[in-house]
Amino acid sequence: MTVKPPPALRIAVIVETPAWTRRLPAVAAHVRKFARAAVKAALADGAAAPKGTSPWSLTVLLADDAELKALNRDFRGKAKPTNVLSFPAGDGVPARRQEPLNLGDIAIALTVTAGESRKQGKRLADHLAHLTVHGVLHLFGYDHLDDHQADDMEGLERAVLARQGISDPYLLRPARKAVSRARQTPVAKPGGRARKAARTRT
Repeated sequence: MTVKPPPALRIAVIVETPAWTRRLPAVAAHVRKFARAAVKAALADGAAAPKGTSPWSLTVLLADDAELKALNRDFRGKAKPTNVLSFPAGDGVPARRQEPLNLGDIAIALTVTAGESRKQGKRLADHLAHLTVHGVLHLFGYDHLDDHQADDMEGLERAVLARQGISDPYLLRPARKAVSRARQTPVAKPGGRARKAARTRT
């Protein structure tokens, strides 16, 4: 099936924690690559696409555990850090004509992500790629509330990563528990929380 691409896709990568670039010097480009691949895969899989001709945008915040803990507490009521959180934008309507249509925000914690990659015997870059894809799929409505949903979402994640030479990320953990799940947590304003969390963009 041929999928018509969006008019344009703008991906803002906010590197709030400098240690991300010390660990992965090309981290912003790496995240953009896999975010784009996930958007393309979601559309090819039949996910609902925003209507209209406005460009699309999404934001990825690369932060530390403290920031993810605060987000997790504020939006999920869980006062602990997690690996990735997704914040779908909601109605998919630009605030003003010609403004980008915001898909939502993703936030990823360095220490949790690095710890999981060590525990699971993965390269940090590969685990970050997986979490980026996982987070983007949440923005398109994919979820894992039951086994059927999880199988569909994980299958698409595997396919995206395999096309980039990354092995099945779920082989190194028992059942569905070792990799914590991102959650769809709508925010009041599209793009609000992650964009306010830091000012420096790469």
